Amino acid sequence: MPELPEVETTRRGIAPHVVNKTIRAVVIRQQHLRWPLPAALATELAGRRFTGVGRRAKYLIFSLEHGSMLLHLGMSGSLRVLDAAVAPDQHDHVDVVFDDHTCLRLRDPRRFGSIHWTEQDPRQHPLLRHLGPEPLGPDFTGAYLYGLSRNRTQSVKTFIMDSRIVVGVGNIYASEALFRSGIHPLRKAGSVSRKRHLALTGAIKEVLQAALASGGTTLRDFVGGDGAPGYFKPDLDVYDRAGEPCRVCAGGIRQLRQGQRSTYYCPRCQR
Repeated sequence: MPELPEVETTRRGIAPHVVNKTIRAVVIRQQHLRWPLPAALATELAGRRFTGVGRRAKYLIFSLEHGSMLLHLGMSGSLRVLDAAVAPDQHDHVDVVFDDHTCLRLRDPRRFGSIHWTEQDPRQHPLLRHLGPEPLGPDFTGAYLYGLSRNRTQSVKTFIMDSRIVVGVGNIYASEALFRSGIHPLRKAGSVSRKRHLALTGAIKEVLQAALASGGTTLRDFVGGDGAPGYFKPDLDVYDRAGEPCRVCAGGIRQLRQGQRSTYYCPRCQR
């Protein structure tokens, strides 16, 4: 699943190629993604321009003068800017075609992505209004995380992956941040000290910034908006390294299941 660095990499890759271009048409080949596409999407976009491309959590926000298109890549979605004459593949579901004969093409093999339209403040959309702070923003601090963790009995890993607590800390980067801060993923969030929460917020910021600098992590279906994959995967310390030696203590990296997700950790380094 594309995580926050991959979504931000996509935003940075496509923005220069779509902003201020006149939209000639919207071609919809598959109406049903995670939810049905807005019925008026083609009408709302045709003849207008994107004035900017922003991001909130894992949602891309395409701004127009009279509203916003929200787009989520789901589990397998990707965006490309290419010549509109290029024949679509089986899983290329939506094209936003511009007057210079290029198009923004959404590919989504598993169809868990979504597109939404709103004429209100997009950050007040029902899917966005209850989200927590951005992990790289000034509101996400150790004091903030520690305060919300009090009396929490859930594991610290599921706690930091809760988008109501903080957005964009997906499975990969949660495992990496917990390793960097030396915290066992099964430890109860409420039992983690203030000092260790400070270390954890710092580790979350560090691992996300490192992934952004490398263009995002290449896993399964993700490719960047400019067609270039991310290159952070070789730098992952624990994720997908079960049975391999820890780069700090040389002990074996272990894997466990939390809900439906795999968690990777070092039993020596993380307590």
